[in-house]
Amino acid sequence: MSEPVVYQGQFGEFTITEGDRKGVIIYRAALMVAAVCFAAGTGIALLSHGNPDLLQWITPLYTVFVGALGISLWTIHIYMVALHRLLQVFWGVGAIASAYIGHSDPRPFALTVYENPLTILAVGFVFAALTGLFFKEAFCFDRFETKLLTPLVPVLLLGHLTGILPLAVERFLLGAWAVLMLVFAIRKAIQAIPPDIGDKSVFEHLRGKSLPNSNFTNS
Repeated sequence: MSEPVVYQGQFGEFTITEGDRKGVIIYRAALMVAAVCFAAGTGIALLSHGNPDLLQWITPLYTVFVGALGISLWTIHIYMVALHRLLQVFWGVGAIASAYIGHSDPRPFALTVYENPLTILAVGFVFAALTGLFFKEAFCFDRFETKLLTPLVPVLLLGHLTGILPLAVERFLLGAWAVLMLVFAIRKAIQAIPPDIGDKSVFEHLRGKSLPNSNFTNS
């Protein structure tokens, strides 16, 4: 077997392990699942014309979307530990709120949220976490789709919450969100793995360690 590649980080040398690579693969696979579920749910929402029998299929898609997003937030590499934990907390609050809202109203979940904009104050925590993920990717990799998604998501949600966006604009922004998120997930799938792992010596430094050539997986 070939010797592992030794990288020179800001605070010392490090290598990338199979565990590191598997973590990135899981992260990207979860993003792809989330993007596909969101796109499918968006398609139903835009084409169902408010038919409750069709809208009810958004509920399981949203459930899988939230679960996949949770996995991606667990496996993403973020240097700022406080920010990483905050995004995970946002996701948890939003997931619990979504479960409560979904089980407290007999109507399809999507219809409940759409007709009761104040529910966005609770469910929106899931999308605040997603926006944080987009922001991190935009900052680290300068991707055009995440640069667009970072402001698009809060604009759409807050616009619906306040009622200031026309329906046509909401539909356009929702469709753009779904398309851009799919583009993001596809581009992540073909990106080289090491950049997603980042400089492991920085993680070691932030943890107060000084272990050159240490092998570990950050989550």
